Parts: sequence; C-alpha cells; structure tokens
Amino acid sequence: MEYRWIIREHADDGSAQTLAQTLNVPISLAKVLATRGLMDESEAERFLSPALEEIHDPFLMDGMDKATERVCKAIANGETIWVHGDYDVDGTASTAMMLLFLREIGGDVQYFVPDRQGEGYGLSHQSIAKAKEAGATLLIAVDCGITSVEPVEYARSLGIDTIICDHHEPAEELPQAYAILDPLKTECSYPFKHLSACGVAFKLIQGVCIALNKPEIPFSYLDFVAVSSAADIVALTGENRILVHYGLERLNTNPRPGFQGLLDCADMRAGNLTTSNIIFGIAPRINAAGRLGDAGRAVDMMIAEDEYTAFSIAQMLESDNRRRRQLDEFTFDQASKEAERLLGEKERRSLVVYKPGWHAGVIGIVASRLVERFHLPTILLTSLDKHAKGSARSIRNFDIHNALKECEHLLLEFGGHKHAAGVTLLEKNIDELRESIDAIAHRDIMPEMLIPEIVVDSELQLSELSPRFLEVLRRFAPFGYANSKPMFYARNVRSANGVKIIGGNHIKLRTVQSNFAIDAIGFNLAHKIKYCSNGKPFSICFNLEENAQNGSNAPQLSIKDIRPEE
Repeated sequence: MEYRWIIREHADDGSAQTLAQTLNVPISLAKVLATRGLMDESEAERFLSPALEEIHDPFLMDGMDKATERVCKAIANGETIWVHGDYDVDGTASTAMMLLFLREIGGDVQYFVPDRQGEGYGLSHQSIAKAKEAGATLLIAVDCGITSVEPVEYARSLGIDTIICDHHEPAEELPQAYAILDPLKTECSYPFKHLSACGVAFKLIQGVCIALNKPEIPFSYLDFVAVSSAADIVALTGENRILVHYGLERLNTNPRPGFQGLLDCADMRAGNLTTSNIIFGIAPRINAAGRLGDAGRAVDMMIAEDEYTAFSIAQMLESDNRRRRQLDEFTFDQASKEAERLLGEKERRSLVVYKPGWHAGVIGIVASRLVERFHLPTILLTSLDKHAKGSARSIRNFDIHNALKECEHLLLEFGGHKHAAGVTLLEKNIDELRESIDAIAHRDIMPEMLIPEIVVDSELQLSELSPRFLEVLRRFAPFGYANSKPMFYARNVRSANGVKIIGGNHIKLRTVQSNFAIDAIGFNLAHKIKYCSNGKPFSICFNLEENAQNGSNAPQLSIKDIRPEE
C-alpha cells in the first residue's frame, strides 16, 4: 500500500526553541509538542507530567447530582442494585468496576451482561425482568442505555429507577431515566467529551465518594479505566490521558488478581505494560469471553479475589481467543473475496459486505481488517434472528455514524461513534443500504482521502537519538488515538550491511545517516527493499521503540514507510 506523508505544520522555530530551553527537552521533541498545539509552557509541562489534581470535578457532568444522591440513598437503605453492562472490554470492565466499588461501600449488587448472539447490545426487557425478580429498585446501565427509551420506560413501570452511564451518541429522544450521565448530551457542559463508558462510570464513583467523604477510594479503580480506554480507542488526550497514565501505573505496580491471572495466562509481565499491551494482549482475551460465549466470565475474572480463580477463567478465555483467531481468518478470507467482487462491479468508496453464515463474534474485528486492507469505510453484516446485524468501521475524516443516521429509514437500530458503529436491519434492505452509503461516501470522501496517510510530526537527525531524547520521549506516553507515538522522518539514510528479509514480508537493517548508525525493522515492507539496498540513499518515516536486550533497553527504529531519495 502506498501512503501520503502529511508533514505537520511547524510553529516558528523561535517558539519551539523557547519551549526546548524552558522545559529542558530536545528541540526535535519541542517541535512535536508545538505541532500538537502544546506551545504554552504550562500546558506542555502538564502534558509531560500528568497530575490527578488536574482531572475535572465530577459534578460538572449534567445529572451527576441526582445520580450520586440516588446511589447513596440505595446504599443507605440496603436496596438491591442491578448493574447492566455490555459484552465488550469497556462494558465488562465498567461492570466489574461498578460491582467491586458498590460492594466496597456496602451495597447489595448483582449484574447482568447480555449474550452477544442471543440478546444483543443494550438494555432489554429480559434484563429488567430479571432485575425485578431479584428485587432491584435501582438499575445502573454502563456502556449502554442512551438510546434505550422503551426499556427504561418498562423499568419505570416496574418501580425501578435507572441511572445511565454511557458515552455513545444520544438520539433526539432521551430515555426518561432517573439520571443520565453522558458527556455527549447536548445539555451537558462537562469540559471533556471523550471518556470511555468506564470513564463515565468512574466519574459516578468519584461523585459518590465525594458525597461519602471518601475521596481517595476511586483512584484504586483506575486500572479498569486504563484497560477500557485503551481497548475502546477513545482519545488519549486531556482527562483520559491522566486517568490512563495512573491506571497503567496501578496495573504495573499492583495488578489485582483479576488482571494478574490474565497476564500469567498470556505470558505478560507487570512492570512495563503499555497501551499496546492492552490493545493487542489483554483486550482480545477479555473480548473473547463475549465473542464466543458468556461475557460474564470476563466480569467474574476481573472481580476474582484470588489469582487461582482468575487464572482458571483466563485459561478459558485464552482457549476462546485461539478459536476466535481461526474464525477471524476464515471470515476475513471470505469477506475479502466478497469485497473484491463488489469493487469489481463498479467504482466504490465504501463497502457493505454480507454473508448469513459468518460468526457474529468476529464481525467487528474483520470489519476493521477490511478497512486496513481496502482503506474504505466498511459495514460487515451477518444474519442473526432473521435480521442482518453487524459492525461499521471507518477511515479518517469520514463519519460513519452520521452516514448511518442519513440511512436511518433503512435500519432497525444503530449506534456508536464517528469511527465505529453497530447496526441492525432487515435483510431485504441490505442492497439499498449498500448503494445509499456509497452515495454518501462519494459525496463526502475526496479522492485524496482514499490514499492512507502517515502523519509526520517532525524531521529528525538520527544523531539526535540520545539517552535524554528517549527519556523525554517516554513522557509522551500513554499513546493511543489522538495521542499517537511521535512519527519522524529522516533523509539521506543508507543501509550499512545490506537488508534482510525476515518472517516472509518484513525487513531488518542497520540504518546510517552522517556516520550515526542504529538498528531498524520495517514490518510488511519487503516490497520496498529495492529502495534501500545496494547502498542507495533513501528517506524513511519511523517511530522509536525500545527492545529489552541483555537487561537494558536498546533503541530501534520502527520504519513505517520508505521512499527513494529524489
């Protein structure tokens, strides 16, 4: 795949130079701060040194007063509280966190997570009926509920108050819940709009603890917020970045049994875990619980009080995750062929791919992989309960949620974000949806948007790679959506000892620029070996990584693209 290199526009060198001197950071990293809008010294310092004191007052969130008062009343009166979650990482982590917290403050609490295949996403009559049967008078919905108008009304009719902790886009009509916590509500003036659902639930915990005069309790739950925020690909800026920073610190220094069992099973070690370890190691195993079975197992693992119980459940999830990968490959192979057929019919700027027999548990993963392969917004559908159900994933700068909203007349339900959404429709409407989405894509996607971008922060001389540089670079973490690992480019680079192809499609080489040499690896770049062999000069864009070798961390370039020197 060819890429466009988008070089971020730099502020004038004078402001970057001032920032470098004031903060005592290398000039190239000061330029990265400046191009990301952090030119103010105090703002840049807050970015490099996240502080819990900087997080927002939970009572700035609309509905927090009522929600806090209702939870405190339920605890004081010994009411049964019903927590309804979702089957993905954000939903199960939110459920586990809320359970543990409410029990810590003396609550009588039970939970319910729907079955992905049988019951689907969101609040349901079944869950509410079970809540009533259990004697619950308060229902807390986490990672769902913002569009559940009818189920919330049903709960009201049974004498159950509902508090919604959600982060999805609201519809025009809001449920008549006791309290709704969602920063995306039109009337909510909360300063930060990008919390995960677990982050919203954390703010409720904060509010309750302030009311109970126990302000320190919430911070012991930040490991859940870190796991959910990284897995749900929310923006790791502002308040999220602070919460994830301290959540990772807890996960690395004092992992609770529920996470330690998972780490042991996945052969990961606490100490240097990053958001990448969550996204590629922890999250798929937690998700496997709901993709191929009962998502409640993930909740039970995360709330386990002993490592043996957690490890036993983690082993089941590990087995499910292996099976999920097999289904993933099978479905991706079939879906790719169907996508190629559709693209062969006519020029398309979107994909709506459907086959009735695909496993619903891997639809979201495969949709994301199709976007990576074809660089087109993609909706992948299978059949469930005589309906077509699936997941939508998008490319940069195309709002898939808004596109679905324009096609609302064809859908039974949908919900999600700009980059990802879930959708249900009648099978007879699939063809019309395909053409309608493609018409919107042709209108809104400019030709240049069809070429994937690599956004480059700054040029870097390889000789700048000093221990101090790496020390400051680490402070840019945690990395994730909207706070990507800094991307650099270097010109007039040569290979010192030739180029090796490893693993079939990757290259390994020792790069040299002005007599400074450093090891480099380029994943899936074997097709560009002609640009960097035989001593020819070339340009690279790359991230910096550190590999543990002989007890120390050795820096290495992770090359993302190569161009011949013009």
